Amino acid sequence: MSSLRLVDPWIQIPLIRMSIKSELQQLPLLIKWNVVLLGLLLLTITVLLWPVWKHNPDLSHGLFMPVLFLLLLHESRKSGANRYLTSHPIKTFVTIFILLTGITAISSAGLFSVSVGWNHSLVSFCLTIGTAAVFFAGLLVLSDGDIRFIPINWTSLLAVGLWILCAPIPPGTYSRLTLSLQLMVTEHVLTALHFLGIAASRHGNIIELANTSVGVAEACSGARSLISCIFAGLFFSATLVRRPWARALIVLLSAPIALGMNFIRSLTLTLLANRGVDITGMWHDLTGFAVLGVTAIILGVLAILLEQETQTSENNNSTVKSSKPRMLLPVSLNVSIILIASLGVLFFVNTRAVNPANKAPPQLLAVLPSTAEGWHVKTSNDLYQFSGILETESLAQRTYLKHSKGDDIQLTVYLAYWEAGRSSVSQVAMHTPDACWPGAGWEVSSIETPRQVLQLPTQTLPVAEAREFKSGGRPQYVWFWHIYNGRSIAYEDPYSPVELLRNAWRYGFTRHADQLFVRVSSNLPWDQLKDEPLLSEIFENTKPLGL
Repeated sequence: MSSLRLVDPWIQIPLIRMSIKSELQQLPLLIKWNVVLLGLLLLTITVLLWPVWKHNPDLSHGLFMPVLFLLLLHESRKSGANRYLTSHPIKTFVTIFILLTGITAISSAGLFSVSVGWNHSLVSFCLTIGTAAVFFAGLLVLSDGDIRFIPINWTSLLAVGLWILCAPIPPGTYSRLTLSLQLMVTEHVLTALHFLGIAASRHGNIIELANTSVGVAEACSGARSLISCIFAGLFFSATLVRRPWARALIVLLSAPIALGMNFIRSLTLTLLANRGVDITGMWHDLTGFAVLGVTAIILGVLAILLEQETQTSENNNSTVKSSKPRMLLPVSLNVSIILIASLGVLFFVNTRAVNPANKAPPQLLAVLPSTAEGWHVKTSNDLYQFSGILETESLAQRTYLKHSKGDDIQLTVYLAYWEAGRSSVSQVAMHTPDACWPGAGWEVSSIETPRQVLQLPTQTLPVAEAREFKSGGRPQYVWFWHIYNGRSIAYEDPYSPVELLRNAWRYGFTRHADQLFVRVSSNLPWDQLKDEPLLSEIFENTKPLGL
C-alpha cells in the first residue's frame, strides 16, 4: 500500500517539496527551467479557474485539483511503475504536436474571450484543454530516459488527464447532456412510481402526482454526481489500487454508481413530495450532498477491498540520469510556455476594461418619442440590471401599443450605446436577439432573407438583420442594427464556436469608435408597419447617432 494513503495530504506537501528539491538539484539548468515554467503554468490555470470551481457546483471538486495534481505526480515517482521513454523521432513528433495543440487551444481561448469574455465556460474549457496538453508534453519531456524526473505510468497520466474533468463543459454540450439525463431520470422514476402503485404521469421532465408536481431540474439531472464520481473513481484507481483489472473495474463502475445514486435521490424526493413534504431547501440540498458523499465512499471502500495489502511497489525509484540529455524537447517546452505567456498577456491587455473617452453619452430616451398620437407608450425602467453584462449604462427601451382595424399593434424599440473604448465589437456582438431571446423562451423561426433592406416613406435604411421568433404561438418580427464607426456589422450563428472565432478574428479588439445597437420588434411584419409616422420619426432621430 502507498504511503499516500497513510498520511494526511496536507502534511504530505512539505515532504513532497523536500523530495522534489533534492531531485531538482541534480537536473540540468534547462530542465530546471522546464519545471519552474510548468509550475508557473499550474499557478496561472489555478488562479483562472478558481472562480469557476468556487461558483459552479458541478466543478467544486476542482478546488482540490492543484493539490491532487502534485500528490499524484509524487505518487507516480514513489510507487508507480518506473517507466521512462527513450529518445525517438516519433516521441519528438508527438511531443511537438501536443505542444502545438496546447498553443492552439489557449490561443482559441484568447480569441473566444474577445467575443464572450474571460468568464465564459467556452474560454475556461479551451484554457484547461490547452494547459492539460502542455502538462502532457511536459510529462513526455521529464520522463525521458536521459532525464528520469517523472515516469510515465497510470498515476502520472491521470495527474494530467484529471484536469479535463475540472473544465466547464461547453454550453451546448452541457445542455444536451443534462437534458438527456433529466429525461432518463424522469422516465425511470415514473416507472418506479407505477411499480409502487402510485398514480403519476409525465410531461417532459415534470412528474405529475395526485396533489403536486415534481420537476427534475438541471441540478437534479445527475450531471454533478456523474462528473464528480468519475473524477473520484479515476483518482482512487491511481492511489488505492495497482492491478490493471482492478483499476479498470473502479473506473467502469463510477458512472453507473453515480447514475444509480442520483436515481435513488430523485425517487426519494418524489416520494416525499407525494406525502406532502416540502422538498425544496433542506431536503433537496441534503440529498444532493448525500449522493456525492455516498458514491465517493462506495468507490473508496470498493477500491480498498480490491487491493491486496501485501502488494509491493513497482518502482525502484531509479534516478540515473545522463549527463547530457537531448535538449530539443526541453527547449521546445520552454519556448512554448513563454509563447503562451506572451499570448496571454496580449489577449489580457487588449480585452481588459479601459476608461472610455471623456464624452457625454447621448440621451437615448430623447430619441424615442415619449408620446405619439394614437399610441399608448410604456417606458422600460429596469434595464439597469443588464448594465454589468452589457458594459454600458446607456440603455433605453419604449413599447408603443395601439388598437387599429380590429388588431392590437405592438412596436418595441431598444437602443444601446457604447462610447469609444467602452467595449469591443465582438463583445457587443454577443448580445443580439439570436443569442439572448432563445434563453427567454422564444423559438427561432426560419426566414428566407436574414438580411433585408428596409424602406420607409422618407428614407432607405441600412441593411438590417431580420429575424422571426415565436412564443406560445405569438410571432415577433425583429430587425436590428449594430453600428460601429458608421458601418453596419453582419452576424452569423452566435452559438457556433467557429463563428465566434471568425467574429473575433474579423473585428478583434476593435473598440476605438462609438457603437450603437438598435432593435425594432413588432407583432406585425415590416410591410404592415413601414408607413407608420412614428417609425419614420424614430429613425429620423437615430441619424445623429450613426443609423
